[in-house]
Amino acid sequence: MKQLYIFFGAIIITASLFAQSPQKMSYQAVIRNSSKQLVTDTDIGMKISFFQGSENGTEVYSEIQTPTTNANGLVSVEIGNGTVILGDFATINWENGPYFIQVETDPSGGTSYTINGTSQFLSVPYAFHSNTFTGEMQNRNIINLADPVNDQDAATKVYVDALEKQLAAIEDKIKHLELVTGINPVVDIDGNAYKVVKIGNQIWMAENLKTTKYNDGTPIPNVTEKSEWINLSTASYCWYNNDISYKDTYGAIYNGYVIETDKICPEGWHVPSDEEWSVLASYLGGISVAAGKLKEIGTTHWQSPNTGATNETGFSALPSGNRRPDGSFLDLGYRANYHSSTKSKEGSSWEWEVLYDKSSLYRSSVYHVVGFSVRCLKN
Repeated sequence: MKQLYIFFGAIIITASLFAQSPQKMSYQAVIRNSSKQLVTDTDIGMKISFFQGSENGTEVYSEIQTPTTNANGLVSVEIGNGTVILGDFATINWENGPYFIQVETDPSGGTSYTINGTSQFLSVPYAFHSNTFTGEMQNRNIINLADPVNDQDAATKVYVDALEKQLAAIEDKIKHLELVTGINPVVDIDGNAYKVVKIGNQIWMAENLKTTKYNDGTPIPNVTEKSEWINLSTASYCWYNNDISYKDTYGAIYNGYVIETDKICPEGWHVPSDEEWSVLASYLGGISVAAGKLKEIGTTHWQSPNTGATNETGFSALPSGNRRPDGSFLDLGYRANYHSSTKSKEGSSWEWEVLYDKSSLYRSSVYHVVGFSVRCLKN
């Protein structure tokens, strides 16, 4: 049987526990077809049913809806607002659980449901039930649980459990949304975690790469001596001034030979090409203003005047400096240089540059022996 791939199985209550009990629930799912491809921007048909006791128990409520999936295959509905087939959503007695929800889907928008999935309610019924609970807890009556004002109300286990379960459901939703949209932290082979940011249709790391290994676990040579750096024709990395204390803020410095391996970014990510840097600049309004929109604001890291810095993209470019062909370190606080994966000629590649006193983004050809920062781009 075909499957409904639900990325968020918990139901989110659309009103606070401190208000009157809500009469609808929000439900979200990602729809895939039999080939596991996302069903995007499509009107679909859905039948939502509640069963009491078990997956095959008594059907107490059902409704149909015809929502539209978005560009990520995500569909959102409010249960309780559909066309009712059976029962009354407002009169479901959540105290008499457990309850199960069955979602049937017709990707063509009709009622020929070919995709279905069933799961048990775990948290929401407790939140609904908290307004109608009539029992006692250790001989202490629950008073005004829907809008607690007394100490014993706030301390009741039903109330605390309901809050904890609701928070857990929200946390699960956030995690799953991050996975679907790609806006979730990425971790390299060394275990370093990076913030990410979506700019246009691109998803970038919001921090400089700091791995000391390729994504297959092979160590990248750490070259510290100037004389050795000058004569390099192979991959290497270093920290600014060979001082690892710069790692967390500015990341590592890599020469162009590292980029040629195509193994430096975490799996699913890559060093952006020259064209992909151009796409970024174009989206930000052109190279004359792009750098300002990428730079971290203020002068904590950038030297004054940090011209045009707004960081409205969240890219948070930092002046990490570079390592020159003679092995010297320059421009910390003044300049951010980023490798691209595109060769300009044999032994050289295009790089992109952000300066402390300019809003413009610059592009130039550099030899592979020069050491720059890396920002990875999601595949």
